[in-house]
Amino acid sequence: MDPYADWVRSQGIPVHLDFGHNLLALETQHWGLYEARGCFAHTHGSGDFMANYVLEVAKGSKTKPVRHLYEMFCYVLEGFGSTKMWLPDGQTKVFEWGPKAMFAIPLNCQYQLFNSSGLERVRVSCTHDAPLTLNLYHNEEFVFNNPFVFKDRVGDAKYFDGEGDLSAYTHKTGVTRNVWETNFVHDLTHFKLYELEARGKGSSNISFILADGTMHAHVSQIPKGRYKKAHRHAAGTHVHAVDGTGYSLLWYEGDSEFKEFPWAHGFMYTPPYWMFHQHFNTGPQPARYLACSLGSRRYPFIALRRKSAEGAGSKSLQDGGRQLEYEDQDPRIHYKWLQELQTTGVPSEMGEIFDEGAIAKLSANDLQGVIKMPKSTGLAV
Repeated sequence: MDPYADWVRSQGIPVHLDFGHNLLALETQHWGLYEARGCFAHTHGSGDFMANYVLEVAKGSKTKPVRHLYEMFCYVLEGFGSTKMWLPDGQTKVFEWGPKAMFAIPLNCQYQLFNSSGLERVRVSCTHDAPLTLNLYHNEEFVFNNPFVFKDRVGDAKYFDGEGDLSAYTHKTGVTRNVWETNFVHDLTHFKLYELEARGKGSSNISFILADGTMHAHVSQIPKGRYKKAHRHAAGTHVHAVDGTGYSLLWYEGDSEFKEFPWAHGFMYTPPYWMFHQHFNTGPQPARYLACSLGSRRYPFIALRRKSAEGAGSKSLQDGGRQLEYEDQDPRIHYKWLQELQTTGVPSEMGEIFDEGAIAKLSANDLQGVIKMPKSTGLAV
């Protein structure tokens, strides 16, 4: 039996299943749970714990108040509105948002979304751990109508105003991670990020702890003329392109072909378990993305996330980590990217790493063959 799948079927809204989606273009229908429009945006790489649905609130309208025992992060795809929350102490909190804002629903708090525009719809991407929660308890009444209040999940009152607390830690690999604790971020495109060159020169990042949750989120930025190093991890990481243009490549070790997914605001995909993936910026501006997964910096929850917190996600395969260094990657990867830059007219900023003149001269025969990688230590990492 699969209680989450049964619940999904019972909701009577479209269920979209693919490698990834353009969330702005998905068909929605009326959803009785919220008394608004919605659809499930399921992916082949979502794994056992995480999933996504899209909420659409018509102009000048609102959702029905809802509560649930699963955690949920909301990323505003388009439109302007507000969220009203009923807090455990009996108070209500209202905060306003616009496109590319992110907020979390503290566990089991009742909440309601409002569209403040009389002209445009609102669309919100909701990444959640309902599969874990519904399959664990397999009782919808318990999940959606539970009176228990989690006072410890609300946090400081300033967290609903877009303020927060910054902390940083350096693990034994020497990589420093910066973490921002809050419940609400006004605009992910302008939020301050911090250098994380272990993931690629010029790369920057911030991790979030939202509503003291077990779910994780981080935002990363790729400078113009550059791309990230490839890596792999557990399933269920929902990657949203926030801004910029480009693409992602994905492959399993030993594959002879890449899978490509486009990069633009509104697109979301989840890399399947242990599938290498790599993000490429082909535009004239930096490109940002939001990634949501299970296992926060505070509560890693699963062993692979704990390994990530210890630095495995940004440590080379050669050293027992999960990251493919530039010098070890298949030459087709950089060749393809240079070809894409010729189309966009953006100059490469990676000439100090690659002999780009030699790569540009590679022939079709040179570019044949399987994707080459150093021998990895396998799934035990």
